[in-house]
Amino acid sequence: MAETTLSLILPVRDGERFLADALASLCRNARRDFEFIVVDDGSVDATAEIAEDFRPDLPGLTVVRNPAPVGLADARNIGLSAASGRYVTFMDGDDWLAPGYLALLVEAAEGLGCDFVRADHVQVEGRKRVVHRAPLSAPRGVVLDPRGAILPASVRTMVDYPYAWAGIYRRSLRDLLHFPGSLHTAEDRPWIWRLHREAATFAVVSLAGVFYRRQVSGSLTQVGDERQLHFFDAFELVLKDVEPEFLPKAVRNFCALLAHHLEIAGRFTPALRARFEERGVQMVRSLPVDLVVEAVSRMAVERETALRALVPDLPPSPHIRLRRDREET
Repeated sequence: MAETTLSLILPVRDGERFLADALASLCRNARRDFEFIVVDDGSVDATAEIAEDFRPDLPGLTVVRNPAPVGLADARNIGLSAASGRYVTFMDGDDWLAPGYLALLVEAAEGLGCDFVRADHVQVEGRKRVVHRAPLSAPRGVVLDPRGAILPASVRTMVDYPYAWAGIYRRSLRDLLHFPGSLHTAEDRPWIWRLHREAATFAVVSLAGVFYRRQVSGSLTQVGDERQLHFFDAFELVLKDVEPEFLPKAVRNFCALLAHHLEIAGRFTPALRARFEERGVQMVRSLPVDLVVEAVSRMAVERETALRALVPDLPPSPHIRLRRDREET
């Protein structure tokens, strides 16, 4: 029996609206040495039936069914446990792939010979298509040290690009590929940090074959329930083990995402918003105050205002003081 080169893991829950598009795009990427693992995470709609309908057209399709939902992180972990490929990649049930994209991704990984390869993606909103590039300042198509792509703290770097589906990974990385199953949102944040801190080699290539739907109702980025509190748990995992050299970046990363959540907090009930803000205040105050002030001072005015309203006793920024001193003189 031929060796499996690539395992694609697709977790989905109640995905009947878009799953056929996703699986049809996999049919246009199929190869005899590829396998496709759909993890039906306790769906109560027609997800299972749609997946079964594709068996004749999608060689290598396996459908794993969870009787009750376990969440995206553990659904991905279940897929990883079932995978046999030399490489693995991920896909969400409401996205789709360009024809032939997976073969190009494998070709890049085999040509570079590194632990993992990240790629660009296409963001989709209605009829609008925008290519989002992986934020690497170093040359593309070159094998690099993943730790070298975490800094600088002051700009967007590869740990700010956490999308598991935008890349391909050696399955021999094993535990580094597993997601923290305790999290039901933001599970990709500690995942990407650990990957960059502990893997040996990586590269970025200029491939944009994943079409990522934004603003999909029911997706975790759109819901406002208690799962959003796991954002704090995710960053507690990031901060727990991060080395001092990377702490300014982790604090800036956290503060930027906290400000983003505050901007869209209208989706929360008043009770949940109060709990979210309480956790936010606790976590900000647990961080080195100089790093928080530095991070906040580099934000857009609206985000800085939101964070200072949340934690009003934050010291003023030295950058603000400098501007004021100039104005006074």
